[in-house]
Amino acid sequence: MEIDPMLDPAAESDTLPPPRPKAPVIESRFLFVDVAAMRAKQLRRGALPRLDGDPRSSEPHRPDPHKAERIAMEEVRRGLVLYDVPVTKQPG
Repeated sequence: MEIDPMLDPAAESDTLPPPRPKAPVIESRFLFVDVAAMRAKQLRRGALPRLDGDPRSSEPHRPDPHKAERIAMEEVRRGLVLYDVPVTKQPG
């Protein structure tokens, strides 16, 4: 009898998942605030922070934040939050 590798937890490969893509740098402070606010809302509703496992999270001069808003701002600053800017149609 052959065991399906999808159902056998011992058959998991030792390869790591592909790295999460980085978001483009946000140069507009208004876009930064909007993206961070939406991410903070996700964190308050139970989403897991993305700062864990980030090599820059162990910077000695920058401790990991605890409030959802600060966590969201740090995630956006590090490019860990992907976002889409909708294209607006020009009249005429």
